[in-house]
Amino acid sequence: MKIIAIGRNYAEHAKELNNPVPTVPVIFLKPDTAILKDNKPFYHPEFSNDIHHEIELVLKISKEGKHISEKFASNYFDEVGLGVDFTARDIQQKHKEKGLPWELAKAFDNSAPVSQFISKANFTNLYDLNFRLDVNGHTVQKGNTSNLLFSFEYIISFVSRYFTLKKGDLIFTGTPQGVGKITSGDRLAGYLEDQKLLDFEIR
Repeated sequence: MKIIAIGRNYAEHAKELNNPVPTVPVIFLKPDTAILKDNKPFYHPEFSNDIHHEIELVLKISKEGKHISEKFASNYFDEVGLGVDFTARDIQQKHKEKGLPWELAKAFDNSAPVSQFISKANFTNLYDLNFRLDVNGHTVQKGNTSNLLFSFEYIISFVSRYFTLKKGDLIFTGTPQGVGKITSGDRLAGYLEDQKLLDFEIR
């Protein structure tokens, strides 16, 4: 199982970090050791002083595919959920300045908390889904999938040109604006529409 993540897929998030709005998807990977399930606590690593939360809608791939046509891509995922792409922003910034890869900032252990997954059939329109992240009871990020730069189908088609997608793979589809620093003692809660799917503590 692999985690494929899309960077800068909401224009306002790209702008808040002073990044250009991409014309093609920005792709990075996380290993399976990044997964954090069942609302277990996230232990703040010692190697960073600036871990940021990034709430995202996550697709779960339902069957194997390679070179998937965009018009058939919706057949390759049946469920959606929420995830948090924890990012060591201080490490990322240093690596960006030197043109180095992002793995140390993005792919560390437990950097990808994920919720339970829900059948996409439960939603009438996947491109009008509201999701948000609350920290200590205050909403800090709000997104709607209508604002995606690259659609789910385009992402699946694009990624499958380079990587064979396998059943169980996860695609983090990008975060809206409002990312920010977490500290020990924080409580993070993620909502898809009005359903709380994530609820865990930073330690």
